[in-house]
Amino acid sequence: MTAMWTAGDAKVATGGSGTADWVATGVSIDSRTLTPGDLFVALRGPNFDSHDFVGAALQRGASAAMVDHEVPGNREDAPLLRVDDTLAALSALGAAARQRSDARIVAVTGSVGKTGTKEALRLAFASAGRVYASAGGLNNHWGAPLALARLPPDADYGVFELGMNHPGEIASLTRLVRPHIALITTVEPVHLGFFSSVEAIADAKAEIFLGFEPGGIAILNCDNPYYVRLAFAATCAGADVIGFGSHPDAGVRLVDCVLDSRGSSVEAVVRGRVLRFRVSIPGRHWVMNSLAVLAVAAATEVDVASAAEALGQLEALPGRGRRHELAWHGGTLTLIDESYNASPAAMRAAFSVVAATEPGPGARRVAVLGDMLELGDGSERLHRELVEPLIAAKVDCVFLVGEAMAALDRALPDGMRGGLWESAEGSIPALFRFLEAGDVVTVKGSRAVGVSAIVERLQAQSARPET
Repeated sequence: MTAMWTAGDAKVATGGSGTADWVATGVSIDSRTLTPGDLFVALRGPNFDSHDFVGAALQRGASAAMVDHEVPGNREDAPLLRVDDTLAALSALGAAARQRSDARIVAVTGSVGKTGTKEALRLAFASAGRVYASAGGLNNHWGAPLALARLPPDADYGVFELGMNHPGEIASLTRLVRPHIALITTVEPVHLGFFSSVEAIADAKAEIFLGFEPGGIAILNCDNPYYVRLAFAATCAGADVIGFGSHPDAGVRLVDCVLDSRGSSVEAVVRGRVLRFRVSIPGRHWVMNSLAVLAVAAATEVDVASAAEALGQLEALPGRGRRHELAWHGGTLTLIDESYNASPAAMRAAFSVVAATEPGPGARRVAVLGDMLELGDGSERLHRELVEPLIAAKVDCVFLVGEAMAALDRALPDGMRGGLWESAEGSIPALFRFLEAGDVVTVKGSRAVGVSAIVERLQAQSARPET
């Protein structure tokens, strides 16, 4: 594998010290998942200290470990990079990786759709050169620096996800990433518990423009109510703006789309060029994501037709719309796994996919929903307002998990109420008794609610031989 960091380069980048000579082919902060050859960075948090796992990391093949205090019991010749603060040093390593890179850098944020759009960009850029995209949801104060520290020196394109739940978070991250292009997928009432209004959320997302390299380009959703606010902020930062959406003035404009349970057939105009293509993940929200991808491709001079063709190869990520056909009571059950996280906009998008998915003859559409967290004073109202999109999606029965979902339970028509439970595990017996072959079931909720356990149990139950 290609060398990513040498001991000398890492010492210069971080201001650290160490006597051992080593070469790292990657960077890791988790001793359990590191790849042999990684530099292990021992971070500290409120409830853990990864210095306790330095020995385990070295035994698993780490080339070296970055530490900021002594590690008891470590051998004297251990390859250590000693720094004053490992989190600050990780950021310094990321900054050095960005400084040495000639890649065209794209930063992605938004209330929903960040990770999926980032993965779509990875796919769209693949035919144009060497592309690197941050793994999973590495988008916070330690995830983004880690992702940047892994940027290969020879990458042609780099795609980074930036997240936040407080004002000021994106500002620090974007100044580290220094994007040429910034994409905001949409602005919605997510993390509203930490903001005074959705307008304040839009302003926090607009912090992404503060890190622009000269000649920056902002990719914005013309159909979002906060487009003008975001476009003004981008222009004030010296950036050009490309809009996407169904709005007549969008530079990447949706002409038509036909939605089905497996994806969408899309016709769009990209800066005057008509394109017809297939998006292989269902839902109108994915049509909008695809337009954003094509806008970025146009801004980077990647062939938009090739980028559009690549969208036909997309696969839904685990917990973000991945579809499973499960053996169930002599037939099959369609499970749509949306268990990674939840917000009002993401809930509505999930319901639209269920609406487009036909159950078997005489079977039902079922939704298993967990609390949407961090919604502040609007939580009760936003949970209650899910009732209309559920009815519109022709969902037959709704199983609910969590305290906040009580507001929705009270609003549901009696015939749709499947029950309300304090925990995901508590709902499983009743849900399993209710589900029949041919049913379509979607599972969605905020991560902390733990509805992913329901997905795991459904898959495990399906794998058992029927007696």
